[in-house]
Amino acid sequence: MSSEASSPGTVDAPERQSIPTPQPMPLAIPAEIDLDSPELLLNRELTWLAFNRRVLHEAEDERNPLLERVKFLAIANGTLDEFVMKRLGGLKQQVAAGVQTVTPDGRTPRQQIAECYAVMRGLKERSQKLLGELRAALLEAGIKLCTWSDLSTDQQAHLRDHYLHNVFPLVTPQAMDPAHPFPFVSNLSLNILVTLRRSDSDPDSLRARVKVPVGGGIPRLLRVGTEQVFVPLEDVMAANLDLLFPGMIIDNVELFRVTRNANTEKDEEQADDLLALIETELRERRFAPIVRLTVAEGMTPLTRGFLAAELGLDEDEDVFEIDGMLGLADLMELFKIDLPELKTPMHHPVDHPDLKTDRNLFHVIRDRRSVLVHHPYQSFATSVESFLEEAANDPKVRAIKATIYRTAEESKIVRHLEQAARNGKQVAVVVELKARFDEQANIRWANRLEAVGIHVTYGVVGLKTHCKVILVVRQDYDGLRRYAHLGTGNYHSGTARLYSDVGLFTCDPQIGHDLTELFNYLTTGYTPGRDYHKLLPAPKVLKRAMLSKIEREIGHVEAGRRGLIRMKMNALEDVDVTRALYRASKAGVELELIVRDTCRLRPGIPGLTDKAKVISIVGRFLEHARIYYFLNGGDEEYYIGSADLMQRNLESRVETVVPVEDPAAQDELGAILDVQAEDYRSAWEMRPDGTYHRRVAEGEAQSCQEIFIKRAENQHRSATRLRNRRTKSLETRNYRR
Repeated sequence: MSSEASSPGTVDAPERQSIPTPQPMPLAIPAEIDLDSPELLLNRELTWLAFNRRVLHEAEDERNPLLERVKFLAIANGTLDEFVMKRLGGLKQQVAAGVQTVTPDGRTPRQQIAECYAVMRGLKERSQKLLGELRAALLEAGIKLCTWSDLSTDQQAHLRDHYLHNVFPLVTPQAMDPAHPFPFVSNLSLNILVTLRRSDSDPDSLRARVKVPVGGGIPRLLRVGTEQVFVPLEDVMAANLDLLFPGMIIDNVELFRVTRNANTEKDEEQADDLLALIETELRERRFAPIVRLTVAEGMTPLTRGFLAAELGLDEDEDVFEIDGMLGLADLMELFKIDLPELKTPMHHPVDHPDLKTDRNLFHVIRDRRSVLVHHPYQSFATSVESFLEEAANDPKVRAIKATIYRTAEESKIVRHLEQAARNGKQVAVVVELKARFDEQANIRWANRLEAVGIHVTYGVVGLKTHCKVILVVRQDYDGLRRYAHLGTGNYHSGTARLYSDVGLFTCDPQIGHDLTELFNYLTTGYTPGRDYHKLLPAPKVLKRAMLSKIEREIGHVEAGRRGLIRMKMNALEDVDVTRALYRASKAGVELELIVRDTCRLRPGIPGLTDKAKVISIVGRFLEHARIYYFLNGGDEEYYIGSADLMQRNLESRVETVVPVEDPAAQDELGAILDVQAEDYRSAWEMRPDGTYHRRVAEGEAQSCQEIFIKRAENQHRSATRLRNRRTKSLETRNYRR
């Protein structure tokens, strides 16, 4: 284990740190365990919600700076919105279609919805309670999140004037009466339902909906003057409805918010134009069925029933009542306040020691054979972006091929690809149009790249292209040579500072050959005769290879050798792989699994997973890297790639997993696994019943992410000192001459 890892501690289990999953393992374990038993498999949706609860705990953890806690509260609620759109939306579709098929863990779609709703209501209650705690802590720190009634008369006057001139022209009230049907309500929009009358003597009530126009430069939280005082926009609008309904009597003001289904994918096989198909999907998604309605506490039963009926929802099941602020994801606005003392010290990625040079990057990679980079600790700009920039401008580069799944709004990656095309290079880019919630942006990128003469394709029909690959063909002194970058994260400069990922630069001829085959597959869809030497691509090769390597590890144990599998990934969901890991553990193979969110496997079951550990790391950066290790009887194998061990990644996406064979790079990957395995600051450990308990150190402990920051900085300083000494020595020799 790494000497830099924290000293071991204990696994603590106080109530607030325990995250139950409502699917306990029976206490009586049969002597002969049936590996096909549904009880052995944890539910995908429920384990993901348990992860969301671990994220929420970061907002609860008083060891984190105050605005970091606010940020985590916003993140937890934003990801919960996404869960409802993507996962519950799909389950609702199954129920509507009459699907009764049970999951491998033994649940029907309706049962999953019911259990998910129960967990979600608990998460919402905890979020609102926490908001109250954070509001009080913010007030102590000089930041006031208040309501309209909390303001002084002068403050109200100032805010009314600001609203009148900067927001009011954007507001459009919509009546609801026989002449005006119930209006369309957009996804995740915040809405005010106003009940009003024309006069005191008028017995007839009227209804109007007013959308709160957040976005497009309009913040959810309005700042009062220059003070650190913030009021939700809906409060300001509700207090100034006389501007919208002059002379009318306001009887009631009630808030609601809807979440729509994001599963609107169509059959690509029937499409003549994939780009047009995706554009149609995006239009339809706006009008997709509503999955969830959240309303502010105190809404009258009449109004609640009216909204549920108009939106086509079950009032008892699909309506969530919130005691507090709706749409807590908007609290991210508070995190942007310039108060560094209330945040974790900013991290500045450093240059990789081998890439901190004036030499041509291709020469560096050629000399080293491979270079492993670890983001966000090491710079994305001076590694991946520099690699592509040099490729675009190097006169010896003949061709560039790349995949784009997600990229930044102002992407240097795209800019360098465009420059390469202008410089006369052959450039081919596979743009994934179906990257969820990035479809519109990717359509724009595709059109922009085609406009400069780049060959743009959209991958293989029926499969998402999720791999992260750049291939550069260069005329070297000894002929054409292929240089490549293969990563676990997207080519996105923003997420490269927020997500923890690894990437490999290599000029290995066999990997270069494999990537040429891969791109030929991506641009044609033709598979016969493709021969891969080292690359493990999905969907044709990867799953079979992983299962084979697990079985091989069992064989080593049966032959009297030690068996060890270490895996770091976002999710372990594939049933076949999970059961293979169960077989391995039962045979005596040690399992060390670092799984960020969904994990079906239960560790610590006597006679089955005694030698298995499952931990989840939650910290300032989102753990996103995939690393796979097999002891293999002492002939160790390391792999990195874009694929999680999920059915969708293994069977319905184009993914790449690549071996890392350089000893120095293997040491780096081993150190990452070692440090995370020994984390007693930000790691949660799973128990046999599916609950997670936060590890607690006996003394002070550093998170693995803080250790990685310091390691990268130390390596950078050492490389800088060495470089300076060499420069000084050279200058001295030249002077003496």
